Amino acid sequence: MSYRVLPFPPVRWMTAVLLAAAGVSAQASEAAPSAPKMTDQFIVHYRTTSFSAAAAARSPERRERDRQRAERVVSRFGATVAFRRDGHDGSSVFRASRALTPEQIRTLSSEMAAADAEVLSVEPDLVMLPQWVPSDSQFASQWHYYEAVGGINLPAAWDRSLGAGVRVAVIDTGYRPHADLAANIVGGYDFIADTATANDGNGRDADARDPGDWCSSSSSWHGTHVAGTIAAVTNNGLGVAGVAPSAQVVPVRVLGTCGGYTSDIAAGVVWASGGTVSGIPANAYPARVLNLSLGGSGACGTTMQNAINSARSRSAMLVISAGNSNTNASNASPANCAGVITVGATTRTGARTSFSNYGSIVDVAAPGEGILSTLNAGSTVPGADSYVPKSGTSMAAPHVAGVAALMLAKNAALTPDQVESMLKSSARAFPVSPGTTTTIGTGIVDAKKAVDTAMGSQPTAITEVESNNTATTPSVIAATHARIAGTVASTSDTDYFRVSVPAGRTLSATLNHTVSTQNYQLYLYNAAGTSALASSTRAAGQPETVTVRNGTTAAVNYLVRVVYASGGTGSTSGRYVLNLLQQ
Repeated sequence: MSYRVLPFPPVRWMTAVLLAAAGVSAQASEAAPSAPKMTDQFIVHYRTTSFSAAAAARSPERRERDRQRAERVVSRFGATVAFRRDGHDGSSVFRASRALTPEQIRTLSSEMAAADAEVLSVEPDLVMLPQWVPSDSQFASQWHYYEAVGGINLPAAWDRSLGAGVRVAVIDTGYRPHADLAANIVGGYDFIADTATANDGNGRDADARDPGDWCSSSSSWHGTHVAGTIAAVTNNGLGVAGVAPSAQVVPVRVLGTCGGYTSDIAAGVVWASGGTVSGIPANAYPARVLNLSLGGSGACGTTMQNAINSARSRSAMLVISAGNSNTNASNASPANCAGVITVGATTRTGARTSFSNYGSIVDVAAPGEGILSTLNAGSTVPGADSYVPKSGTSMAAPHVAGVAALMLAKNAALTPDQVESMLKSSARAFPVSPGTTTTIGTGIVDAKKAVDTAMGSQPTAITEVESNNTATTPSVIAATHARIAGTVASTSDTDYFRVSVPAGRTLSATLNHTVSTQNYQLYLYNAAGTSALASSTRAAGQPETVTVRNGTTAAVNYLVRVVYASGGTGSTSGRYVLNLLQQ
């Protein structure tokens, strides 16, 4: 039976935010822009090895002699020279009246060295550029991207990835064609079947635009705000920047007046990931990342869990907000479903927000207070484009979804579990502890470290080789990151894999079923196979995960075992994927 699910409403931001117009022009590319090759300053290095001796030798008369010698050379290029200061390493810094080319400075170096044996070389005093910073006029107000205390270290990640080639589905209230967002919108669908809830005069259709979701209060334009955080058009001199500005957003409208039904949301999850939904055209733009900033209370239902399992079978990952009730997220659905990345919210100081749900099911945290993004000014029906800061775990989740897109753009082979593991292991420690009972994950997501981890972890594809059905005849896996294609041949088949884990490293093993009716279980043993160290025995179709940390000072062998419980077997129905990752 379906029940209504609401977008986690943004907590009202009570402090007025000054939208300062600021920005630095930069090149729009996947790489950092190159520093200028021409410069008006140059540095003269001397052969004297002692800095103090070099400084003593640089009398005003010596500095003036060097200045005149340099000017005789650069005057041929139409420039004069002035002394600027002594360098920290015994050098001297001079400035020309115009920028010099690298070739002109090479000429200067050779002629000064030929005229004075004490001159070792002349080096261009090059101008360096900051990490890629977009020109969007309100970027300075997006503290959550760049501030060291509460931000996600995003500009450093932008020097590595902008998310090109990755699609993120925003499963929410739909979208408004905001001028700072529309260019990154692709495809989409409206899955609201009930006409009254849809508020657009019809049921399901291909128009995912948000007509307004007002119920007892004004419209939230929630999906537009979430989508802007993920992929607002960036470096366009307008408004705000998105976390993954070269990614594309696939809007999936599932929330309307007073919320939305689980059955619609589950259908949207399946369709967004490329699955088939009866009566709905195939999705031409399947997404690898699905953002759900929505939820209700209670256990994860079968309908939603099945939809999540279906999406994961197509390598899609789900990023879900933990909820805003200041309670344990174990009672918030779909945040408590298996196989998802659950996100808590932090403040500008890095502390847990007063509203964020918490608990052991929360995987990682991200900024969720005063988050500036795209919105609409309409009270009920659509109005003009606007930008508004909002608060909630709904605002935290799209930060993580965007970072996942940055990671996948650099390593498309990553599985949902590997992305989750990397996000958690690369997160930075909370500057303000959320406490032992109100934990909100391993830390605040660090975009740069997450992308670096993804770039350094290309999996090795391995096909299982029989016979490996005993602890004494396991398949030996030498790769530190392996993706194993395995098969349960019969109900009596079992597969063993031996992995050597270096001291201080953690082994994560994840078993993904390829058919929803499969129920294979995962066990971790000592090297002899005589002691079970961990196990994962979830319901059919759900992923199984076990981890172990080698806390010793030497490498340790472990056995990972896949065991048949129920479901299909054989070359077609018995296929599974086992991911082994050492970090």
